[in-house]
Amino acid sequence: MKYFILFILLFPTTFSFSQNINKGFPEPDKGCLSCHQGIEPIRQHQSEMMQAIYKKGAKANDPNGCVVCHGGNPNAKTAAEAHRGTNDYLLSHDGPSTFYPDPGSSWINENTCGQCHPEQISAQMNSLMMTEQGKIQGTLWGFGGMEGYKHNIGNYETANPDPHDRLGTAAYKAYMTELQTLNPLVYPDKMRSLPPAPTADEVEENPQLAAYTYLRQECQRCHTGSKGRQKRGDFRGIGCSSCHIPYSNNGLYEGNDPTISKTKAGHLLVHSIQAGRDAKVTVGQATYSGVPVETCTTCHNRGKRIGVSYQGLMETEYTPTYNHRGEGQPKLHTKHYLHLQEDVHYQKGMLCQDCHTSNDLHGDGFLSGSTLAPVEIECQDCHGTTKKFPWELPLGYSDEFDTKPADGNARGVASRLPEYLEKGTVYNRRDGFLITARGNPYPNVVRTGDSALVHLASGKDIVLHPLKKLTDEKKLSLNGRVAMDQVGSHMERMECYACHATWAPQCYGCHVKVDYSRGLQHVDWLAAASDHDESGLTGGARGDLQKYLVDGEVTETRSYLRWEDPPLSQNGEGRISPTIPGCQTTITVIGKDGNALIENHIFRIPNAEGGGEEGQLGIDMSPVQPHTIQKEARTCESCHASAKALGYGINGGKYFGDPRTDLIIDLMTADGEIIPQEVTVQKPGIKNLEMDWSRYVSEEGEQLQTVGHHFKLSGPLDAETRAKLDRRGVCLSCHQSIPDKDLAVSLMSHTAKYAGVYIDNETHQGILHKLVLFGAWGQVLLGFVLGIVVLLLIWKFVMKR
Repeated sequence: MKYFILFILLFPTTFSFSQNINKGFPEPDKGCLSCHQGIEPIRQHQSEMMQAIYKKGAKANDPNGCVVCHGGNPNAKTAAEAHRGTNDYLLSHDGPSTFYPDPGSSWINENTCGQCHPEQISAQMNSLMMTEQGKIQGTLWGFGGMEGYKHNIGNYETANPDPHDRLGTAAYKAYMTELQTLNPLVYPDKMRSLPPAPTADEVEENPQLAAYTYLRQECQRCHTGSKGRQKRGDFRGIGCSSCHIPYSNNGLYEGNDPTISKTKAGHLLVHSIQAGRDAKVTVGQATYSGVPVETCTTCHNRGKRIGVSYQGLMETEYTPTYNHRGEGQPKLHTKHYLHLQEDVHYQKGMLCQDCHTSNDLHGDGFLSGSTLAPVEIECQDCHGTTKKFPWELPLGYSDEFDTKPADGNARGVASRLPEYLEKGTVYNRRDGFLITARGNPYPNVVRTGDSALVHLASGKDIVLHPLKKLTDEKKLSLNGRVAMDQVGSHMERMECYACHATWAPQCYGCHVKVDYSRGLQHVDWLAAASDHDESGLTGGARGDLQKYLVDGEVTETRSYLRWEDPPLSQNGEGRISPTIPGCQTTITVIGKDGNALIENHIFRIPNAEGGGEEGQLGIDMSPVQPHTIQKEARTCESCHASAKALGYGINGGKYFGDPRTDLIIDLMTADGEIIPQEVTVQKPGIKNLEMDWSRYVSEEGEQLQTVGHHFKLSGPLDAETRAKLDRRGVCLSCHQSIPDKDLAVSLMSHTAKYAGVYIDNETHQGILHKLVLFGAWGQVLLGFVLGIVVLLLIWKFVMKR
C-alpha cells in the first residue's frame, strides 16, 4: 500500500486525479487538458458562453472546446503537434484556421471572438484604440503641424464602411452623421498608415522627420494591435485580450496550469475572460467581475493620464516612500507616483466600463480622430441638471459642439437595447434605460421613478439621485445650490468637471531629444506590431524585438509638474473645461556627428490660432476631462481670483526669468558680468519662447500658444468670458477705504474695534452679504422715491395747465 501511495505522490499526472483538478469540463482528462491540467475555464462552466463553446467543440471533436478559440489539434501526441494543424469543421464554420496562442489578437480574432461578437470585431480596426489618430496628429502638430488639422494618419491604412453599418440606434447614427459633417477633419472617411521611421541620413537632410522616430519608438506602443512593453504595469494581451484577459502589474501567472511558468513575467494572471457582471474570474481565494481599472491604466498612464489620475496617482520625479529594506518606491508604468484624491466614482467602486459604453471602448465602426470624438457620454446623462431630470434633457446636451446649450424634445428613456448590446449582461429595464447624449441606451443604467439605478460590472448597485431631485428636496449644499442652480450660466456653458475635477496632472514643457549619434537604435513598436504571423502573434509577442530596431533613441524630460487648480479654456464641444499641457514639445535632434541639428526648438505653425504668417507656437494646452471628480468642488476663488484659471499663467506667468536666454551661473560682478573665462551654460535658452509654459493668452487677448488643436471650437476663453470670470483684486473694493480713508467707514471701524467685534471669515462673509442686500434695496428704494417725485412733478405740471 505504501508503494502505491508513493507512486501517486511522485507521478500524479499519470493517475486520474484530473477529474478533480479539471472538474466541470466535459472530458477533464482528455485532449488539451491531458497536459493543461488545472487550467481555469475561460468562463464559468454553466455560463451560456461556455455551454456554447462546449457544444461547438463537440462538433469539432473536442468536447472541452479549447479548439473553438485556440485552434490546433487536441488529439495530438506531442505539444508541437497539438500547437499546429487545422480542424475541418472549424474551417467550414468561420473558426480558427491554425493554432492561436492569443485568440484575442486583432490580427486573427475574426476567426475566434468574431464567431460570437462579429459587431465588435468589425468595428475594432477603426476604433481609436487601434488607429491612435489623435496621438499621431498631436505629435506631428508639435513638429510644425506636419498634417495641419487633418486626422488622416493612423497606425494602419483603413477606411469607413457603409454608413448603414455604424453600430448604434437610428438616433445615434443620425447624430454622428451630423457631427461628422460639422467636423470632417476629425472624422475622416479614410486613413493612411504612419510613414516609416527615417534613417539617420534622412534626418540629416530634414530633422523634422524625427517626429516619426518619436512616434514609433515612444507613442505608438499602446495601441491594441500591439503586445506592448513588457515592464511592470504594462503587461497585457493583444486585441480583445488587451482588456478582456487579466494581467497583473507584475505579469505573473497565478493559476493552476503546470505548463505555464509562475516565475517568468509576461503571462496572463489566470486563463479567464473578464468582462461584465456575469463573467466571474477566480484568482486564488478571490472572485471578481468586470474589467479592473488597472487593466485600463496599462495604457492610460501617459498623455492625459486619465487612468492613473482616476486612481489618484500623480507622477513625481522622486521615490517616496521607503520600504522595510530601505528601498525607494518601485516604478509602475516606468514612473513614480504621489497618491492624491481618487475620483469619487472610483471611491464608489465604479470601473471604467460602468460609465463608458461599448461604442466608447470598441468603437462604432467609423474613424474618430481624438478622444473627444468617439465618447458618447456626458455627466448630465445620469445626473441631469437642477432644472431637469436626465430623461427630460434633449439629445446633445453638454455635447453641443456649439457655444449655446442644446434644446429640443426630451430624450426620454429606451424600452429596449440594440441587439449587439444584448450579448452581455442584460438588466431589468424598470422604467426604461437612460440614454446617452448621442442617442444610445445605457445597458446598465435604468430609471426607477425619479431616481436612477446604476448596475456596476463589479456586482454592486448604486441608487443615483439626480440633481433635480436633490434640488426639489432641498438637499444641495449652499455652495452647490448657488453654483449649479442660481448661476445658470455655469450649467449652460461649463462642463460639470470644470468645478468638480479638483486637480489634474500638468506636465509643463515636454523636452524631447532624438539622438542619431553613435549608431543609437531603439525598437519600432509599430513595426513590431504590424509584423504578425498566421497565429496572430506580433513581433513583440514573439520576443524577437531586435528585428525592429530603427535609427535614433528618444529621451524625454519636462520643465516642471503641477496638479492643483488646472486652468480653464473652451473645449471642442464649446464648453468651459479644465486644461492641461498637451504636447508642449521642445525639440532637440542630435545628428550622426553628435552635434545638434536643431536645439531646444519650438516649431511655429503658420496661420494657426491667431499666429498669422509668422505662425503660432506649436506647443499646446489641451482641454481635458481629468477623471479626478470630487463631490466637493473646487472653490469659487480658485477660478474667479486666479490669473492661472484665466489662461494668464501661474501667478500671471511672473515667476520665471526670460526663457530665451542662456543661463550662466558663476562668479560675477555686481553688474552681472561673468568673471571666469571658462564657464558652463547651466540652462540653454529656448530662442522663441517668450513666456512661462502655463501662459497661453495675454491680458490683451493675444493667443500665445495653441489650445486644443483637434476641434475648431477649442481655444482660450474669449474676452467676454474672461471679463465675467475675472474678479481678481476685489478685496481692494472695500479695503481701499478701511479703516480710516472715509469718515463713515472710519466711524464704523472704530466702533467695531472698541465694541470688541472680532471679524473672522464667517463674520466677514455676513458683512458682505448685508452690504449686497443693503446696496440692492437702497437702489430699489432710491428708484422708488425718485419715481414718486417724478410723478408728483408731472401731476403738478398737469394741474397747473
